[in-house]
Amino acid sequence: MSPGCLPLLDPSLNFFPVDPHHIHLMGVGGTGMAAMAGLLKKAGYTISGSDSQVYPPMSDYLAASGVQVQEGYRADNLHPRPDLVVVGNVIRRENPEALELARQAIPYVSFPQALAEKFLANKTALVVAGTHGKTTTSSILATMLAGAGLDPGFMIGGIVKAFQANFHLGEGAYFVVEGDEYDTAFFDKGPKFLHYQPQIAILTSVEFDHADIYADFAAVRASFARLVAIMPTDGVLVACFDDPVIRDLCQSAPCKVVSYGLDPAWDWSFQDMAHSGGFTTFTLRRQGRVAGDFKSIMPGRHNVLNSLAVLAVLAEIGMTQEVMAAQLAAFQGVCRRQEVRGVVAGVTVIDDFAHHPTAVQETLAALRGAYPGQRLVAVFEPRTNSSRRTIFQERYAQVFADAHEVVIKEPEPLMGVAPEDHFSAARLAADLRARGQQAACFQDADLILAHLLATLHSGDVVAVLSNGGFDNIHQRLLAALALR
Repeated sequence: MSPGCLPLLDPSLNFFPVDPHHIHLMGVGGTGMAAMAGLLKKAGYTISGSDSQVYPPMSDYLAASGVQVQEGYRADNLHPRPDLVVVGNVIRRENPEALELARQAIPYVSFPQALAEKFLANKTALVVAGTHGKTTTSSILATMLAGAGLDPGFMIGGIVKAFQANFHLGEGAYFVVEGDEYDTAFFDKGPKFLHYQPQIAILTSVEFDHADIYADFAAVRASFARLVAIMPTDGVLVACFDDPVIRDLCQSAPCKVVSYGLDPAWDWSFQDMAHSGGFTTFTLRRQGRVAGDFKSIMPGRHNVLNSLAVLAVLAEIGMTQEVMAAQLAAFQGVCRRQEVRGVVAGVTVIDDFAHHPTAVQETLAALRGAYPGQRLVAVFEPRTNSSRRTIFQERYAQVFADAHEVVIKEPEPLMGVAPEDHFSAARLAADLRARGQQAACFQDADLILAHLLATLHSGDVVAVLSNGGFDNIHQRLLAALALR
């Protein structure tokens, strides 16, 4: 059946029913959708879900939450008929469940619609948006609010260590949302964050990404311009003014704008960053004046900037500086963001989500500073739609400078993309070697693991950079080191 012949969903059924009992989630294995399943289950609904591939940690989380998950998409998964279907953005019109959804005329919503309708309607939404730092910044914000006794709800794209979860219903007035610029659903191609009705928003950065849905940087910029435009007049936009694009976007903001960044001219900045005793310490500057000393377990300049954004938000809602300092110091981190997975035989293995060139560069710089004098080995899996294209081929060669050795997995080729537009791990390795760095590429995780076991020594730090499971290479490496 050609796309033009596929049955269309009825727009009049795009709503959250008044009192649904059974809710089915299509694409439940995604981080956000799994969290939505958890929120809905906590709210008292009967939940089922389906996905083509569910792997840890989401598979473990869903099983522990008692969410029934069908492996694979089939029309039968909508029998018995649910009262509502939440459609993840991984679902396409030709998906057999989408076709059955249309045939049965079941009410449906997107994930952002469900979040806005059910969990944000009576809350003050604190939305964290930007190309980089959303998960870490959201996690710091939610954890500090909770530590101060404000019991926020939250929905975040990573497991927050203080909660061992990426969502929380919360009884307090605030709800923290990671505002993703990715598209909402096949029936709504606008960015997710347009649904979240922010009262206070953080805007960390605007760069090109998501090449599968954005044609160019102008399209990315336009999506963030739409976010700025929907801010309420009594809202607050906390914006990283180091980014000239953000400064330009904020010119048309209809609300108060609070700036932060490296420049002491901004409203919030910092000085004297250092690493000591497992913490990153820095001196806060506010309105150009020294305002106190802070510390966080998250290393690196980019994470100090993330902390600045959170401090600015908390000051807006009235939290005192003393409470903020204590709560930032108590932040325990977030899974897959510079997370130490273990230290075996003197080798430290770190898991990080970095994949965009800017994130790779900042992460490696942070780790180089946090582990001075130790050999840093970066193991990189290009896995996103953007990273598997030539878009960042040249730039990747410039961002691994802080690694002593770089090991790259040759990615799976993108379907429907011309071979000449595919990213090449072999070319990146060659470019890095031409710059004087030690670099190699391998076809799979098994070969990478063998290489690491043959070359790692006590004192080395291994940073595994991937937005996927990477064949569980982190735990496999730690287990193999224990036997070596």
